[in-house]
Amino acid sequence: MAAIGGDFTDYTVLVYDANGNHLVDTVVISHDRNDQQIQLAIMPEELKVNDNCKLLILSSPIPCEYQGRVKKIGGNFFIAMFYGQEKESRGSTRYSVSTPALIDALIVDGKPYPLQNLIKVVLINVSTNGVRFRAPYYSFEIGDQFQMHFAVSNSTKKLTAVIVNNVDNGTTSSDYGCRFVAT
Repeated sequence: MAAIGGDFTDYTVLVYDANGNHLVDTVVISHDRNDQQIQLAIMPEELKVNDNCKLLILSSPIPCEYQGRVKKIGGNFFIAMFYGQEKESRGSTRYSVSTPALIDALIVDGKPYPLQNLIKVVLINVSTNGVRFRAPYYSFEIGDQFQMHFAVSNSTKKLTAVIVNNVDNGTTSSDYGCRFVAT
């Protein structure tokens, strides 16, 4: 996990309640590194002052996750960020996203090779370590590296990952677990 030290202003953030229910995808409009708090373009109506939440900031090259607590200063709402959330047994919390994505290049020997026919997939979840997506049956093999683009909160995000496992869902689709690869 990346440390709170970089500036997250203008990054997309996925906001979840304390139970892991997705509330909103929005953008960080300011980041006060001294007080370790962010201000969001859209504050979820479900969150009130002193409510806890979970944040997944889509920073590059890998996302960062934080616990948060809603604060009100003046007339503005902020989320104070801190570490310390319980980890699930796999090491990183999975955040459900269920959004369409496109795989536009395969990576061979560290070099991207654009695909003539983009592969349409559904991004199922994302964590600080990787993603899980659903693609047409038997599209990839373990060890394949790729570049994926997806839209969140009116901006396009790009990631590079390698397939580490797959589960067939019958004869029409497969789910692929992937680990991020630094580019």
